[in-house]
Amino acid sequence: MAADPRIDAYIARQADFARPILAHLRALIHAASPETGPEIGPEVGETMKWSMPFFTYRGQNLCNMAGFRRHVAFGFWHDKMARADASDEAMGQFGRIASLDDLPADAELTALLAKAMALIDAGDKTRAGSRRARAPLPLHPAFAAAIEADPAAAAIWAGFPPGKIRDYCEWINEAKTDATRDKRIAQAVEWIAEGKGRNWKYEKR
Repeated sequence: MAADPRIDAYIARQADFARPILAHLRALIHAASPETGPEIGPEVGETMKWSMPFFTYRGQNLCNMAGFRRHVAFGFWHDKMARADASDEAMGQFGRIASLDDLPADAELTALLAKAMALIDAGDKTRAGSRRARAPLPLHPAFAAAIEADPAAAAIWAGFPPGKIRDYCEWINEAKTDATRDKRIAQAVEWIAEGKGRNWKYEKR
């Protein structure tokens, strides 16, 4: 499969610690791709969405990864791939990844990739499809519009756990004046786009 040069460039501009992690994840994902024949090639593709590397399977979002100043985040797009022991300190299901040692073993990741692909093969709805069927989140309309206007923030917001969503919603809704609310919304969107929770300053690094 031809590599997407945008992902090459994305990895190249990340911090020294992040590049080998991102490259390893990328290689592992492609290695897990089932072959469909010489005329068709592998089922897994790669692209850039919301300024982050995404990997697709049969045209549907499979997983994505992102590099931040001090950590890498990685996660599956399907809501049924949630992990019981997942940390809420970063987007995705694997918490803050600062080295290759923070990743599960390759065999475990390969098994998770196979499970995520099987869900798509079975026609199971992905997170985006299932989220539309849920009751709307208690977002202030101005906050919702600001998130939607920032693709990077919207992508990360979609993967936030309920606790982080609640923290931001409460902070915005508790503003006493329009000016305070607008200032909080602007700050919140900036933090969300960076993968940060409302209380990121107090989170363990």
